[in-house]
Amino acid sequence: RSDARCRGLLPGARLSRTMWDRVRKALLASLSMSSMRLWKWVRAFWSKNGLLTLSMLSVATGCLLGFLLRALELTELKQYFSFPGELLMRMLKMLILPLITSSLMSGLATMDSRACGKMGVITITYYLWTTFMAVTTGIILVVSIHPGAAAQKEDYSVGKAVLSSADALLDLIRYFPFGIVFLIAGKILEMEDPSVIGQKLGLYAITVVSGLVIHGLFLLPLLFMLITRKNPFAFIKGILQALLIALATSSSSATLPITLKCLLENNGIDRRVARFVLPVGATINMDGTALYEAVAAIFIAQVNEYDLDLGQIITISITATAASIGAAGIPQSGLVTMVIVLTSVGLPTADITLIVAVDWALDRFRTMTNVLGDALAAGIIQHICEKDFAPKPPKVGTACLGEQVNTGHIRARDRHKGSTQLGK
Repeated sequence: RSDARCRGLLPGARLSRTMWDRVRKALLASLSMSSMRLWKWVRAFWSKNGLLTLSMLSVATGCLLGFLLRALELTELKQYFSFPGELLMRMLKMLILPLITSSLMSGLATMDSRACGKMGVITITYYLWTTFMAVTTGIILVVSIHPGAAAQKEDYSVGKAVLSSADALLDLIRYFPFGIVFLIAGKILEMEDPSVIGQKLGLYAITVVSGLVIHGLFLLPLLFMLITRKNPFAFIKGILQALLIALATSSSSATLPITLKCLLENNGIDRRVARFVLPVGATINMDGTALYEAVAAIFIAQVNEYDLDLGQIITISITATAASIGAAGIPQSGLVTMVIVLTSVGLPTADITLIVAVDWALDRFRTMTNVLGDALAAGIIQHICEKDFAPKPPKVGTACLGEQVNTGHIRARDRHKGSTQLGK
């Protein structure tokens, strides 16, 4: 009986086992297909956005690492911790002059004189107009918010840096790259107590950042949309990597290779337009710097309780525009040209030390605005000059002559064939 029972249960057991094998195979096939699709998506995403992802992780890691070392009171290591970031900056600066020269030469060589002149005039006019917009925005905000009332003027002494043997040792390996992580973390280690800085210069920093946000995320995109009739934020999405590099390096000139790559590959900008507009913009288009210098000059006047009249404010706007055009695309170059703005209205140039504590951070945000303005300018200039770069159709006279010649050859060939057949 037991054997019979076993033989009776055997077909059912086999059936259940067969069904289980089929279900397992179906599940494994489904999982393998899902994993393959996921792997293909990851590969496609990484090939397209790999550098952008690494840049974002580098900036975040640098901030976390810097504040962690500050919490552990290891700020004395800033000298050794900052030099890899400095190496990255020096390598990027090494590319600036050859890139600008070659870009301008190749861009101008492929254009005729009329298109080149038209694009040059439009580019310079656009850059001057946007710089004036930025200065006006900054002046309106600083006069309205009045951040100088919350700041206190103190005596600052700047001593001469003393070089140690460690500096000489690190100079031997200045050209070995380590990355953005150390660049950000080193700057965080170098700054003073954030709470003290926030109490003294917090309202001033908020005023500058607010002006940069209004100009970069509202005015410039609005101008882009009105001229090109396109979505500006879809265009900005294509240059996110360049904006992150600008945030990390604080140099629009050092960001130029990345900006050029983003515009060509992501936004489809004509190579001739990008190679002309971007180098010129990295040299003279400094919207963020102009806004920053106007706000800083009026802030220093408010700290010293100087009442500026309308004529002095107009003078500040003009000199800030001119000084930003002459500013180099390197970190904290605005502090150098700030002397021109302060001297024009009789403000003490020594009070630049009031804003040094937060200049390294604000410099990064205004560099992002500068790079954003250059990129949007390239999109606008391509839209305006699109007809000048379109392929020209052949001339009517030449085309008709070619058709007549071809028609004559065909008729002669037909006559020759006919005479040959008659002879046969």
